[in-house]
Amino acid sequence: FLFPRGGCRELWQGAQGGPKRSAMTLQIEAGDVIKIILQFCKENNLSRSFEAIQNECQTSLNTIDSIDSFVSNVNNGRWDKVLSQVGNLQVPQKKLQDLYEHVVLEMTEAKELDVARTILRQTQVMSVLRKEDERRYLRLENLMGRVFVDASDLYPETTRDKRRSKIASDLAQEVSVIPPSRLMTIVGQALKWQRLQGALPDGAEIDLLRGVAVGKLDEEERCPTTLRSTIKFGKDCHVECASFSPDGLVLATGSVDGFLEIWDAATYKLKRDLSYQAQDKFMLHSCPILCVAFSRDGELICSGDQQGAIKVWRYRSGQCIRTIQGAHSEGVTTVRFSRCGGQVLSGSFDGVVRVHGLKSGRVLKEFRGHTSYVNHALYYADGSRVLTASSDGTVAIWEAKTTEMAKRMSPPRRHAGDEATVLSVHPYPKNVDYFVVCNRSPSMYLMTQEGQVVRSFECEGEDAKDFVAACVSTRGEYVYGLAADGKLHAFQMETGRLEETVEVAEGEPIGLCHHPLQNVIATFSENPKVKIFGV
Repeated sequence: FLFPRGGCRELWQGAQGGPKRSAMTLQIEAGDVIKIILQFCKENNLSRSFEAIQNECQTSLNTIDSIDSFVSNVNNGRWDKVLSQVGNLQVPQKKLQDLYEHVVLEMTEAKELDVARTILRQTQVMSVLRKEDERRYLRLENLMGRVFVDASDLYPETTRDKRRSKIASDLAQEVSVIPPSRLMTIVGQALKWQRLQGALPDGAEIDLLRGVAVGKLDEEERCPTTLRSTIKFGKDCHVECASFSPDGLVLATGSVDGFLEIWDAATYKLKRDLSYQAQDKFMLHSCPILCVAFSRDGELICSGDQQGAIKVWRYRSGQCIRTIQGAHSEGVTTVRFSRCGGQVLSGSFDGVVRVHGLKSGRVLKEFRGHTSYVNHALYYADGSRVLTASSDGTVAIWEAKTTEMAKRMSPPRRHAGDEATVLSVHPYPKNVDYFVVCNRSPSMYLMTQEGQVVRSFECEGEDAKDFVAACVSTRGEYVYGLAADGKLHAFQMETGRLEETVEVAEGEPIGLCHHPLQNVIATFSENPKVKIFGV
């Protein structure tokens, strides 16, 4: 359901109901699509592809560049051009026979007997004529064998020009002229319509095969230390979670007032080309949203709230396609889509990790074993395992199919007896067997699946503050830790060296997220602002 932000919150019927619009159906013949593809092949000199498609689909393009030019070629006896054009067309056999017969007669009249014999004896059209009307065929053989031939013998009861005109008229009925580059024109019109509907942003590169906009990957990873933009919220509102879309074109934020909003990642302004947001209507939960995640294709958003409910949305339309009430008995702290997008992985303050079916809304699997809050859960890249982080001080690896715990490990403790809350785990892009562990301490760790520490990332000093959130850069060159004092620390992944420290948060920091393609980080805190840092 969608609600207007501010003022009286009335249900907007555009999401789940409201007046129905009359359906308008466009029917497109498959043959017409084949013809457009054939035109593309022809215009780009893909002759073998043209022939293969035409033969396999039994569809002919039957188009010429100009009917006037084609008729002129027939009327003026430019038979080399006419036969070349007709060879790529599907023309009734009788009209082809009339054409070829006339060409043989004109070649005979011009004493081009070698050409006449070749056309008569070696073309498929005339071979068929011989079988169907032998008398007509033998007449042509007889005329070629004469020493002297009169025009009246060649064109009885008519003239050469009248026959040309009749043939031109008959052939013109079988061909058509279409504008050039129809495929590219139609694609361009479709993309323009998608832009007008808000499905594709202006200026973005388009992946035509998938039909989506794609961002551009920064050539070199660098630490984002410059404040580029600030998103401001109301006085009593702050963001609890945020996530960039996989293509990096939008940023989704979930707020303490239950609103889920979409921001343009180029301007960091509210995305008004989404029709519902243009009308000040928004995706909404009835309580604070604690986590948000995009599907792999970027079309769906999943959000979890403080009362244990999960909602799945089509963000381009704002439609809620699934609500799972009571997904957990306490607040949902983390959500992730499966690779196929048909399931949702979730963790909660109730200490349980679950997999929910998107179609049924039912719990498909449960992972039990943590003794405190589950703060973070995600799938391995291949979907075979699940990785979880808990306030019980452990990281667990689970078999996705059987839900069995394959491994449980604890990051190093600064002092004996410490049991620091593990806040999150992050895959290392350069090695699928490694992941970064962020726990509530001044240290983060790069660890293996066996629990071995490969490298540590530490804020040194007596007054070093605990980390409250972390993220890893797109290529894995840097790991970023957001500390309780509002400072962002950037560490080199390969060496563990602290490279940059930036003051990013006013008020108690909550979290951060990294842009999937650019050197950009969004940070949020209990202050009603989201700050965007770049290079």
